[in-house]
Amino acid sequence: MRNRIHLGGTARSPADVRALHRMGLQFAEIPIPDPEQFPRHIGEYQAIMDRSGITYLCHGPREGDPNNVDTLETVYLPKLLKILSIMPQLNMQLLTIHLWVDPRFVSPDVIAHKVEFLKRLLNRADASGIRVCIENLSENATHLSRIFEALPSLNLTLDLGHAQLLTAQNTSFGFMERFPERIQHIHLHDNLGGTSVKDDLHLPVGKGIINFEGIFKNLSLIGYNRTITLELRPEEIRENLDTVMKRLVDSGFRV
Repeated sequence: MRNRIHLGGTARSPADVRALHRMGLQFAEIPIPDPEQFPRHIGEYQAIMDRSGITYLCHGPREGDPNNVDTLETVYLPKLLKILSIMPQLNMQLLTIHLWVDPRFVSPDVIAHKVEFLKRLLNRADASGIRVCIENLSENATHLSRIFEALPSLNLTLDLGHAQLLTAQNTSFGFMERFPERIQHIHLHDNLGGTSVKDDLHLPVGKGIINFEGIFKNLSLIGYNRTITLELRPEEIRENLDTVMKRLVDSGFRV
């Protein structure tokens, strides 16, 4: 039997949510860069959800300086805790966070601090029934192995575009081989490879060099049957959706 994939898209406004719903997508992933300002929009998001049946996932803000534990505690943690209090109002059950733990760029002491930081965050999230997923930025499976060993309830948002950067082979394959059970969500976009943030182009699928055929077939083999967010603008999603759906179906999925 084919595994079922649930497709959604990034929505930075209620208008984006309505556009995604008109395309027939099942969920919207909402970035919340400023949780102090976001509550003013909750009523509109709730009304769309009630009318349409679309569901929501949440994408947290960037962490700031990845080697500064002071701002991690005084700026980033309060933002995440505020987001955890917002999410139940929109029935959001999955939070993706940016927390850079690549030992090539982040010091060992800071990585150790981030493990303890995540323990505290996970305790709060678990109490609310929210799954927390760390998103791979430049890390490969080996880089994240210590984190996963220390944190049994931490999950992974596998970003297929990030996995093409700073590497000869897309690092998604390593994550699928070593941590298939941790992959609870996927971000989908293309790029041309590269070694810096500016190379994270967020191109439509097929406009870059990522081996989506191989990745999708591997995801099918490990039995992935959860959510995929097209991390593109709504107009790009509209133009790219048929291509994405065909590639998924050709790889053995139902969508």
